[in-house]
Amino acid sequence: MGMAASNVGDRIAASLGLLVEVEPSFKASLDVANGGVLFALPALIASGLFHCTEKYFDLPKGYYGLKSIFLLLAFMALARLKSFEELRYTAPGELGKILGLDRVPEVRTLRTKVSTLVTEGDPKQWSAELCKTWMGDTPSEIAGALYIDGHVRVYHGSQTKLPRHYVTRQKLCLRATTDYWVNAMDGQPFFKVDKAVDPGLIQVLEEDIVPRIEKDLPRQPTVEELKADKYLSLFTMIFDREGYSPDFFERMWKRRIACTTYNKFPKNNWDAHEFKAHSVTLSSGNVVEMQLAERGTFLNEKLWIREIRKLSDGGHQVSILSTDFRSNFITISVAMFARWAQENFFRYMREHYSLDTLISYNTENLPDATKVVNPAYRKFAGTIRSKGGILSRQLAVFAMMSIKKKQDVKDVEAFQQEKAQLLEDIVALQTEIEGLKKQRKATPTHVTIAELPEGERFQKLASNSKHFIDTIKMIAYRAETAMSHILQEKISRTDETRTLLRAIYSTEADILPDELQQTLTVSLHHLANHCSAVAIQHLCTELNNTETLFPGTNLRLIYKLVSVDIPRDQEV
Repeated sequence: MGMAASNVGDRIAASLGLLVEVEPSFKASLDVANGGVLFALPALIASGLFHCTEKYFDLPKGYYGLKSIFLLLAFMALARLKSFEELRYTAPGELGKILGLDRVPEVRTLRTKVSTLVTEGDPKQWSAELCKTWMGDTPSEIAGALYIDGHVRVYHGSQTKLPRHYVTRQKLCLRATTDYWVNAMDGQPFFKVDKAVDPGLIQVLEEDIVPRIEKDLPRQPTVEELKADKYLSLFTMIFDREGYSPDFFERMWKRRIACTTYNKFPKNNWDAHEFKAHSVTLSSGNVVEMQLAERGTFLNEKLWIREIRKLSDGGHQVSILSTDFRSNFITISVAMFARWAQENFFRYMREHYSLDTLISYNTENLPDATKVVNPAYRKFAGTIRSKGGILSRQLAVFAMMSIKKKQDVKDVEAFQQEKAQLLEDIVALQTEIEGLKKQRKATPTHVTIAELPEGERFQKLASNSKHFIDTIKMIAYRAETAMSHILQEKISRTDETRTLLRAIYSTEADILPDELQQTLTVSLHHLANHCSAVAIQHLCTELNNTETLFPGTNLRLIYKLVSVDIPRDQEV
């Protein structure tokens, strides 16, 4: 039955099909490793961990039920167990105490359970249901500004030869797949779109993201309100320069969707006297002074658009374009510069939640009609770039060649022959490049999967299991963010709140049930300093006010620090 499998009766009953699932049953336990992760349970439930799970998922009869598996996956994410394999090196009985079980499932069992959930369930529809709830719970001024960006997920495996993508953080072209994320201004995620073959941000926005936002985003203006106010928009999308396109801006505005991005081709600098100093409150709450100016710009003779520029201390001007005609230009500037919250989200998720880790090694066939870059076209383009570099170097050498003073006649003749030979090589290379460019022009840029040569065809990585686990990680991140907001009431440096939370999740705790009082007390062991104790005591008070019941039981959770006596009005 495995290490720490002490509940023999229920396990035998489950193996005979006599048990639907085991109910959580807690025993008094001291110094439980990672017991502090139970502090996140109220936030996990509030973030939607069990929202509509029974509607979209089901498990056959067995020892481990739906709630236990979902709780385990969420706790693993928060405890920074970055893969299923790490369970092999974690005491199963200790984690089991956190769930009210004798032990957690083995890696093989957990993989089987997750595989059943994603094959027989509907993880993408569950994620969509959560997204609607999150958008509905988000204030309209925040939910109405949506940040869209692509995250390139590098693949180092050998199951299939994925197309190459340029990975900015590594400055290399590597085999990868692209996920497009939609986040709020504070970086909290709403949903993502998986793209095995990346068609580009603009196409993904038009075909996948915009239709979904139009359907799911609550509190959008009505048709009558849009008719009454010609400058009113349904919502605003904020993205980087990859989405720059006057035609796209125009198409979106016809649907009354505003776009904000950086200007890809800013013209001459504006006069310095146009800029005025403004006190700007950033999304983080910090107040800074910015030199800002605004003009109206007729972009490519297609669309009248707002252009806002920020003048830096060094004289550089950052140009922002927006079709948001209602917001103050300071608000638009803050929204554009807050795009870094999404970049910080990617970095944090990669580092702490192992966002790029594969869940399944399975692959799936792509539809034959899927268009990909023609390998022949890519080969011509690469050869032209390579030979173009050689040509540039030869032209530079040719331009630098000159006859030295008092040079011998024989040396002059040798010099002339060398220069003539170099010129001949340059002309031959120019001719070759021109021929390659004609061949490239005659070669289709894109072809379908069916048209690819057999050796060039590839499959996509299985996406259902990855999408399911990423949704669990989104819930965990949102729960951690909610707890961070509580700690910010006591910790003056907001960047320390997540560090403290990570320490809480990895700290030992005493788990003490009281069936008579119907309570489950989680007593966290002390951390390193008094400041942390003050903040954690405040967190305990807020969590206790939620009166959360442990799932599957009638036990009310009570949180406290072991042997602590801190004045409630004391702050850090």
